[in-house]
This record gives sequence, C-alpha cells and structure tokens, in this order.
Amino acid sequence: MPRFPLSRPARIGVFASGNGSNFQALLDAFPPPSAGAGDGLGSVVVLVSDKAGAHALERARRARVPAVHAAWPRPSGRAAFEAAAQAALDAHEVDLVCLAGFMRILSPAFVGRWRGRILNIHPSLLPAFPGLHAQRQAIDAGATESGCTVHFVDEGIDTGAPIVQRRVPVLPGDDEAALADRIRAEEHRAYAAAVRSVLRGDAAPKGGEREGRALQAPEAGVST
Repeated sequence: MPRFPLSRPARIGVFASGNGSNFQALLDAFPPPSAGAGDGLGSVVVLVSDKAGAHALERARRARVPAVHAAWPRPSGRAAFEAAAQAALDAHEVDLVCLAGFMRILSPAFVGRWRGRILNIHPSLLPAFPGLHAQRQAIDAGATESGCTVHFVDEGIDTGAPIVQRRVPVLPGDDEAALADRIRAEEHRAYAAAVRSVLRGDAAPKGGEREGRALQAPEAGVST
C-alpha cells in the first residue's frame, strides 16, 4: 500500500451516484493527465458510478476521463459492484479513492483494502447529523450552523477521522434545499483541500503515522 506523499502525482479514482458536482470540483483541482495542468499532486484518472444515468458519467466523458458504470444489481448488489469497481481501480492503478455523492455503503472488506486511501464528504459538521438527510436533521434540531466534513472512510457510517470541515450558518427560513445549496458551495472547496492534505502526507487515519484531524484552511469559516 503506497504511503503519501508519493514520489509522483497520485492517481485518483472517484465514485459518484448522481449529478457529480463534487466530482467536477475534484476534476478542476486535479485534472486528468491528458489536461496537462494542475499542481502536480495528483490527477483524476477514473470515475465509477453505480447509476447508469448519473450525470457524473457525462462529466467524466466530457473531461476525457474513463467513465465506468458498475451496476449494483439485486440481490447480490454490493459484491458485484465492488468486484467491478475494484477491477476498474486496479486497471487505472488508482492510489486514492474519493466518494463524491456516492449513495451506497461499502463492505468492511472493501474499506479495509483501501484503509487510509479512501475519503468521503458529508454535508454536516460530523459527528453531528450522520447518515441521510443531514441538512434536514440540522434544521429539525434547531441548529444555528452546519457545514461539511471530509473524512477518512472506515467500517462505520460517517464515523471515520475528519480531515477538513467548513462551516455555514443555518438561516431563518432555510429549508433542506436552501441549506444544501449553501453547504455544497463549501463542499467543493473542502474536498480539494482535504485531498491535498492527504496527498502531502499531512493527514492519515487513526493508527497511521499521523492521525486524521479536522483541518481548517486559512480562509475557511462561516460563509454567508
């Protein structure tokens, strides 16, 4: 298993289930090798989606990034998906996996294989409001602020060590959609910052050489 930082640009694989706005943010920050740009830390080299109609796949095709649909059939969906996804990651020699709006729970075996090299982004300030509908949870709880967290993935649901958090206010009159939009803008900044932190070797999950920790970029804070 490679240790970060690498002596070469890291190869990044992204999993997405939907529109792919966070995938696009990662593409912008870590362009594919064919684009000939970026900061040299890493490049997105493959997109994997469990949804054949996911717009993220079209984003990948437009960027000339290999786009793989790995189906999640019933009843053995996870095993079939993980086998196909792992084959894609191996074929593209991926070093780091980023879950970006990927709406499935991966098996402990898959997560264990990628321990320290698999990240997720969640629309709350974890450990507050894990799981689905985090924005609705925040509003229902009367929270005055929320945000997003990029964290290492472990065997739990949104329980891995945080890397970057960014805060946003919950405004009077917010509904789930309005809060989600405000958080999403911060997600795009947070994910790129977290990936850079990992690729530079500044953050690793618990049990690694460095423990994962929430990092705030200098400009991070409450956005309005």
